[in-house]
Amino acid sequence: MKQNNKKQVLVRADDLGYSEAVNYGIEKTIREGIVGSTGVMTNMPATQHGLNLLKDLDVCYGLHVNICVGKPLTDPSLIASICQEDGTFCPSSAYRNAKQDFVILDEVILEIEAQYQKFVELTGDKPHYFEGHAVRSDNFNKGLEIVAKRHDCDYLANPVNHKPVFRHTVLHTYLESMQANYNPIDTLKKAALDSFDDQGIAMVVLHPGYLDAYIMNTSSLLKPRVLEVEAACSDEIKQFYQQHDIQLITYDDIR
Repeated sequence: MKQNNKKQVLVRADDLGYSEAVNYGIEKTIREGIVGSTGVMTNMPATQHGLNLLKDLDVCYGLHVNICVGKPLTDPSLIASICQEDGTFCPSSAYRNAKQDFVILDEVILEIEAQYQKFVELTGDKPHYFEGHAVRSDNFNKGLEIVAKRHDCDYLANPVNHKPVFRHTVLHTYLESMQANYNPIDTLKKAALDSFDDQGIAMVVLHPGYLDAYIMNTSSLLKPRVLEVEAACSDEIKQFYQQHDIQLITYDDIR
């Protein structure tokens, strides 16, 4: 529920832990910008590095479950449906190009559970929100919901219809980084100005980060990451939000 009559906007950064360069970009958007929530990828080698960068900041951490980049936390032989022969996850293109859902529910639950347990180990807390990275699979989504419920965590559904519900509040999703001629300044302004009839909240999903060899070799989302760091930290956006009396919130503020 909203605490006052101000327009509320939630700005989150996905992919903490993806690479050190990504971590530095996310840190800047939280330390100097308008981002208050970030999703942690617990299976990646740079996860601890990212958490170390943010250790002195007040951040709402979520679990950004990843089954398409890097190595799993589970023995690959136990989750063969989502792994390649070399033991790494199937890439996101494999999920996009598949004619049917090849994710086996019992297998993906094992990996989701392992990533949840790693989150608790690294942060000393449960995820403040629970969602998935880059993969559209019914069984993956079912697995996320099952494991979130198992641990009494708040599940945030994949915004296929751009209006997921979180704690009974509709979140109007602004995820536009893959669009042609993308300008994150425009997206952030639009989220601040749009009005909703359902008492919902504008949620802007960013993927801020700088670039290094790892992210360039494993992700198709490159230039928008750098643009989002600049936009989220820009004086233009800070002043725009202040002028329009926008209240920046995190998932912790949604009751």
